[in-house]
Amino acid sequence: MTVVGIHASHEQVHPARLLDAVQAAEQAGFTAAMSSDHFSPWSERQGQSAFAWSWLGAALQATALPFGVVNAPGQRYHPAIIAQAAATLTAMYPGRFWVALGTGEASNEHITGAGWPRKEVRNARLRECVDVMRALFAGEEVSHDGLVTVDRARLWTRPDRPPPLIGAAVSVDTARWVAGWADGLATIAQPADKLRAMIDAYRDAGGRGKLVLQVHLSYAADDAAALRIAHEQWRTNVFSPPLCWDLDSAEVFDDAAKHVPPEAMHDCVLISADPGRHVQWLQELIDLGFDEIYLHHVGQEQQEFIEVFGTKVLPQLDVTAG
Repeated sequence: MTVVGIHASHEQVHPARLLDAVQAAEQAGFTAAMSSDHFSPWSERQGQSAFAWSWLGAALQATALPFGVVNAPGQRYHPAIIAQAAATLTAMYPGRFWVALGTGEASNEHITGAGWPRKEVRNARLRECVDVMRALFAGEEVSHDGLVTVDRARLWTRPDRPPPLIGAAVSVDTARWVAGWADGLATIAQPADKLRAMIDAYRDAGGRGKLVLQVHLSYAADDAAALRIAHEQWRTNVFSPPLCWDLDSAEVFDDAAKHVPPEAMHDCVLISADPGRHVQWLQELIDLGFDEIYLHHVGQEQQEFIEVFGTKVLPQLDVTAG
């Protein structure tokens, strides 16, 4: 059976309201949650970007849900700090926390003032961060000189079992690459043939662990309203890599998206006022073999989505606890 969870989008919703949303989602039947980790939103219209790690402690305490977070160590975050943060949450809430690691986006990472490296350099830096984090979880004192520098770091508070480090990927090549170090694969909804190719590449390269999928969707009382929500909130997210990795501010994303028409939103967001249509879409994704699917309603108001999906969508799917 597949875990169906809710995605908490810090770029769009005030953290207090987002905490209310995950509590409501748990009551509605969602069995897990995952969180973004941004310094900047994708658009000035989204208008938020709270610190995910502060919020995660509150969310884990306020619910019984397992949580994951997507994180990019190496530039904005030192890997030893992320290892300490993840170890602390796992020690406090055993078995309820995982981290999906990726190479990041310039819109969040440029704040350090360092240059934005090429993708192959970011990959190499991420792999160094993974090795540092795993050594710290194992109780080692770590010193490292490379694309990241570590001097005699040691974690004094460690969980009995370290949190899973999932590989975040949006391409077949990256899915194959993360198989060399990850405890699972996390990606976003794409055409079925692309997702099958990513899963096959990951498994054929020796990838182990769970398969995690984030799904962007828009629900409202009618199709026109659902499309308006998607276009208003998420049109800056239609761009494929490397553009989405390399644009460096909400203002630049908004400028790039000025001419994105509403109908283009159907390429990256599941848009419908019909809960049954969402059931069909989600069942097709479940049938691909994903172990966990996280639903991100791209609107800023979450309550109607949570209530409708809790009563009309989740009961139609083979949902299990996280």
